[in-house]
Amino acid sequence: MKRRHTIYASDINKYLRGEHFNAYEFLGSRIVEHQGKKGAVFITYAPKAREVRVVGDFNGWNGDNHKMIKVLDSGFWWLFNENIKEGDLYKYEIIKADGTKVLKADPYARFSELRPNTASIVYEDKDYKWQDGEWMEKRKSINYFKSPLNIYEVHLGSWKKKGEDFLNYREIADELSKYVKEMGYTHVELLPIMEHPLDASWGYQITGYFSPTSRYGTPEDFKYFIDKMHREGIGVILDWAPGHFCRDEHGLYNFDGAHLYEHEDPMIGDNFDWGTANFDYSKGHVQSFLISNALYWFKEFHVDGLRVDAVAAMLYLNFGKEHLNIRNKFGGIENLDAVEFLKKLNKAIFLNVDNPLMIAEESTAWPLVTYPTYDGGLGFNYKWNMGWMNDTLRYMTMNDEERKYNHNLLTFSMMYAYSENFILPLSHDEVVHGKKSLIDKMSGSYEEKFANLRLLYGYMMAHPGKKLLFMGGEIAQFIEWRFYEELEWFLLKYPIHDSLKRYVRDLNRFYLENKALWELDHKGEGFEWIDANNNNQSILSFIRRSKEDYLVIICNFGRGKYEDYKIGVPEENEYIEVFNSDKNIYSGSNFINEGSIKSLRESWHGRDYSINIRIAPYSFIVLKTRRGE
Repeated sequence: MKRRHTIYASDINKYLRGEHFNAYEFLGSRIVEHQGKKGAVFITYAPKAREVRVVGDFNGWNGDNHKMIKVLDSGFWWLFNENIKEGDLYKYEIIKADGTKVLKADPYARFSELRPNTASIVYEDKDYKWQDGEWMEKRKSINYFKSPLNIYEVHLGSWKKKGEDFLNYREIADELSKYVKEMGYTHVELLPIMEHPLDASWGYQITGYFSPTSRYGTPEDFKYFIDKMHREGIGVILDWAPGHFCRDEHGLYNFDGAHLYEHEDPMIGDNFDWGTANFDYSKGHVQSFLISNALYWFKEFHVDGLRVDAVAAMLYLNFGKEHLNIRNKFGGIENLDAVEFLKKLNKAIFLNVDNPLMIAEESTAWPLVTYPTYDGGLGFNYKWNMGWMNDTLRYMTMNDEERKYNHNLLTFSMMYAYSENFILPLSHDEVVHGKKSLIDKMSGSYEEKFANLRLLYGYMMAHPGKKLLFMGGEIAQFIEWRFYEELEWFLLKYPIHDSLKRYVRDLNRFYLENKALWELDHKGEGFEWIDANNNNQSILSFIRRSKEDYLVIICNFGRGKYEDYKIGVPEENEYIEVFNSDKNIYSGSNFINEGSIKSLRESWHGRDYSINIRIAPYSFIVLKTRRGE
């Protein structure tokens, strides 16, 4: 990072126009040499403030002798002091227009105090020696659409702990990289690691957008985390929340005594559901702040992607306020400024970053989310498929009789599977707030719950779309996720939980090894129904194809057990079973298909050839031709 100690007119103009995408290079605090003296420089933007002072341990939190200089009457404030050193705590003392005072953390601080303390920390960038050159070079040429993408979603504070204490970024990196590699994941996605005051917000209510939370260590420690992941062949995606921010007094809210970051109209600026404030995307300085922040994580920390949180809340003026008559200038409910901001954000990211992942958590039917901006889209390259997730999980809670009459919940997703580039998410949001854990959602007896969970994971892997699973799902944790304690790893002492973890590992590896499950993920020719309509037995069968090969998939969502279940197949050939969730090593009944299964010249399911196979209750089966094997 360049070490800037001053601000130029060009910076001011670009920042206010919403076109300064590396504002972190001059805003905030840093250690510099200025006029032959080493000290700390501070630059902040507070246009409505009457006066701004820097306060901290170095002056007893009295800013009388550390008043900032207003730059060109532009709203920017500057101060250099040779007596302030790295590691000193500080805040900005904002003197509002009415003369009242408030202490604010630095919006551009790159390191912050450990909560519950809220000061920023003067921080000198270290020349971290990155060792991920091979990964970064390889990333440039990855075609994500034709590659496997299997994401393990992680909350760093509760994956594992050291007694009551958090692990350091470095400790987590060493353990987590080994674990996800062993388990067959391609990426980790981290719940927000930007500084936030409340653990219970999981990181989504941010005060320090440029500051990796000090809960787990220093910025260098977090760089090591990403570096280690990359050296082990694992990508890193960060959850990022540019939609809203918390109202804590030391944060962005009413920063200079006015609505600097949030919208002036409380009907638009207030987020009623979350008790937070919404960014005002019509303001150029907000655009510069957020886009600079996104690029900061890519450029300074080498992250591979951002999952943009709560995009629907950004896109709709009346999100969570449907009872209010909030309209844009054309009479619609769309937030036109947010739409343009998201397009601008994605254009800037794809222009400045080699092959990034930009993923939208968008829960509505907003069109063209993953289309390029030049085609009228928002410019993301992936979107979470919330429809698939909601329908599938609802179906999995049903008993056998109910499933017969809700078969469409499994098949409807293929009606829109190619309308966007989708990721299938089984995320943290589905295992909290009384929704139950994944294993506890499953219907049936204790053993049937495990069989259904294995089936759910198999069905997800075989369905078109990339994959995401929240931590704990792989060990079938019965309690909901608790942000304040580590996962219940002790469950692996019990064979049925340990075998579920083995199942997830083997399924992940099977996914990575079989192009038919990902090479044509986003093209219609990659999927073909064999039988989508067997609601009476609750069985789905379909084909997944690569350019050279195909797999036959059978999912039995019912309790029925079949010795000679007939299924139509594409050709005359010998088929073999290459995966079955009912194997005894996965705590199944071992009702499997051994040896070759020779096709018969008997038409079935509209095909010239068919085979007879064994199907266990609540099972996921994959067949391949002898030639394919």
